[in-house]
Parts: sequence; C-alpha cells; structure tokens
Amino acid sequence: MTKKSPVLSRRALTAGLLPAAIGLTTASRSARAAKQKELAYLTPGLDLPFWRILAKGINETAAAHHYTSTTYDSHNSAQTQIQNAQDAIARKVDGIIISPTDSSTCPSVLAAAKRAGIPVVIADIGTTSGEYVSFIISDNFEGAYGTGVALTKAMKAKGWEKGVVGLVTISLARNNGKARTAGFRKALAEAGIREAALSQMQTYTADETFKFVQDMLTAHPDMRGLFIETDQPTIGALRALQATRREGQVLVAAYDGIPEFVKLLREGKIVASGMQQPYLMGQRSAEAMLAYLEGKKPEKQIVVPIEVVTSENIDALLPTIKTTVFGNEMS
Repeated sequence: MTKKSPVLSRRALTAGLLPAAIGLTTASRSARAAKQKELAYLTPGLDLPFWRILAKGINETAAAHHYTSTTYDSHNSAQTQIQNAQDAIARKVDGIIISPTDSSTCPSVLAAAKRAGIPVVIADIGTTSGEYVSFIISDNFEGAYGTGVALTKAMKAKGWEKGVVGLVTISLARNNGKARTAGFRKALAEAGIREAALSQMQTYTADETFKFVQDMLTAHPDMRGLFIETDQPTIGALRALQATRREGQVLVAAYDGIPEFVKLLREGKIVASGMQQPYLMGQRSAEAMLAYLEGKKPEKQIVVPIEVVTSENIDALLPTIKTTVFGNEMS
C-alpha cells in the first residue's frame, strides 16, 4: 500500500477547510453589513404635536438614508430622559438626537453619550453646556417678537392699547423659553402695552393652560391680550375665554401650530401664531447627524426660520406650512 505524503495530506486538509473559511468570512461580513445603522431621538413628550412632527421629520429622513430611528418619549421628565439616553447608549446606537426636557439637564445626557463615544445633535431647546455635533434651532426671539407685533397691532386697531396682556410660557429653564418670552416682551414695550401676569407650563396640556387663563381673567378684568407659547395649550386658553364669556373681548396670539389653527386664524379667534417648522427641524437634525457619521462637518448651529402666520396671510402660507409645520397630517 502506498503511503500518502504528509505534505499532500496537509494540502488536502487545507483545501478542505479553505472553502469553509471563506464562507465563514463572507457570512460575517454579510452579517455586519446587514446590521442597519440606528439613530435614537430623545423627545420631551409626544403628547405635544410639535415633538411628534419633529420626530416624523427625523424618522423619514433617516429611513431615506437606510437608517433606522427609534423615538424615546420622556413624558416631560428629566429623569426619564436620562434613563432613555442610557437605554439608547446600551443599544449602541450610532447617533443620538435630543430635544432636552430643559437646558439645565441636557449636559448629563451629553456627558453620558461622550463617555460612550456616541455623537449627539441637539434639536431645539438647547443646553447650558456640553459637547455636541450641531444645534438646530428656530429664531425664537424674532419669531415671538413678530408675533407680539401682530398682537399689539390688532389690539391698537380695536382701541385696546390700555388693556393688559397675560403670558402663558413654556419653561423658562429652557433657553428657547427665555428667548421666546424676551422677544414678545420687546414687542409689548415698543407698543407701550403692559404685561399683567405670567404662568409657566409644567404639564404642557390644554387643561393646565385653561386654569392659568381662567385665573388671569379673574384677577385682571382689563385683560385684552394673551400670548400662549406653544400649540395645544392655546386650545385651553380659548376654552377659558368661552367659559368666562370673554370671547371676542381678548385677543389671542399663539406659538407653533397645529391643523386646528388654520380655521381659528381664519375666524380671528387667534390673531397670529409664530410657527416653528418642526418637520423641517427634524429633517435638518437628521441630516446634520448623517453628515457627521459620513465624516463631514455640519454647521455648529443651524437656524430654521419661523413663519409668523396671521389671519391675513394664512391662505398664502398654507401650501408651505402643510408640510413644514403640520408634517402633512392636515386633511
């Protein structure tokens, strides 16, 4: 019997293993390629249409670039948002986009993401400190100023310039809340109209603002104007006017926008609203993150314009804001 050469046996063994090894390497590469890259969006609370539409802008832009995107609802709790950030970090997402519950708690999330080596883009509200890739923001000062100018002009047209104005603001711990309030106050000062009262939202619901406005109307019978600093709570303010039989006696200016505002603007129940463009902000936030992940350097701050929508210009602006403000959710 002829003995097989040891060299030949080794060659045969190698030849037998090589296809398997190649197959294993190919499978590993395919598995890595199949793992879709993922973004996480941390939002203050999906109960507000603004955040839901901003999330939609992020999710649809991510999907168009073959990324998945998961939205984490923080229910307006800083502690919940930190936990959401920890969950996203544990999932080893490729990037985090955050709209902070407030500016002072954002640094905790930024620090945790930095330790994990995960880049962060901030979509609205802002932070008091920390490292991030890009900050997407509306010009809240100018938007609120323009809204205030529209309200004071309407008050003067009715001869109500001696009346006072109440403000229901978003949290003044948020940088955008500070800018929004300062811009509106500038318009009041220029018009020579006094501010009577200010209440800060905590739950951001229509019911909360209903109570705030009811109390303001009782305490200030000479109130002729209201400024409500976000969308859904404005409905609560209108309900309060109806409940106190003050409809038509107090002019309402709002901020942000929901489809219900179109009819209310046309009817004059809201005289103006400084509408941020949340869908567009979501798009810009996702684009900034994707650019960074592709090795590019997005702008450190990206400003998205605000549309001051009034009873006079609503129909002209509607084709634009149907997408950029309402996220195509308007029938």
